[in-house]
Amino acid sequence: MSVTFKGTAVELEGNGVNVGQIAPAVELVAKDLSTISVGGASGKYQVLIVVPSLDTGVCATEARTFNQKVASKSNVEATVISLDLPFAMGRFCSIEGIENLRVASDFRGAKFGKEYGVLLASSPLAGLLTRAIFVLDPNGVVVYKELVSEITTEPNYDAALKAISGGGCGCGCSH
Repeated sequence: MSVTFKGTAVELEGNGVNVGQIAPAVELVAKDLSTISVGGASGKYQVLIVVPSLDTGVCATEARTFNQKVASKSNVEATVISLDLPFAMGRFCSIEGIENLRVASDFRGAKFGKEYGVLLASSPLAGLLTRAIFVLDPNGVVVYKELVSEITTEPNYDAALKAISGGGCGCGCSH
C-alpha cells in the first residue's frame, strides 16, 4: 500500500508488521519519562495509534476521537505513539483532557517506527512516524492494520474499533 503526504508518495523505513503476525514488543517513553511497552502479548486488546505529531490538528483530533471511543471499552489499552517529546505529550493530554489513552514517545532511536515499518524516510516529515493504526489481540497478534493512505487525513475509526470485537477483515476497509 502506498502512503502520500499532500498527494506526493512517501517512503517508509523499517520491517513492517502485518495482520496475522505477532507484534513485536517495543519499549517507549511515557509522559513521566518512565518506560512502557507496547506490542507482544498483554492479556488485553491493544490499539496502537501512530501519529506524526500531537502538535498538528489532524493528530490532535484523532487522539480526542479515540479518547472518546475507547472510554466505554473494557479490556482495551489504547496508546498514542509519536516522536513528540514526552513533555509535549503530557502537556497535550492535560490541555485536551485525554484520560483514556496512554501516550508514548519513540524519540529514543525510533525503535517502534523501525520495527513496525512506519518511520517516514522521505517527504517534509522525514524522520517522523506516518499515520497508522494497529489493533493487537490479547495474545499480541495483529488483527487490524491501517496505514492511512494520505497522512493529512484521519483513519477509519470504526473499522479499527470493530476489530476489537472480532469483526471486520483487518484490512482497513469498511466491511
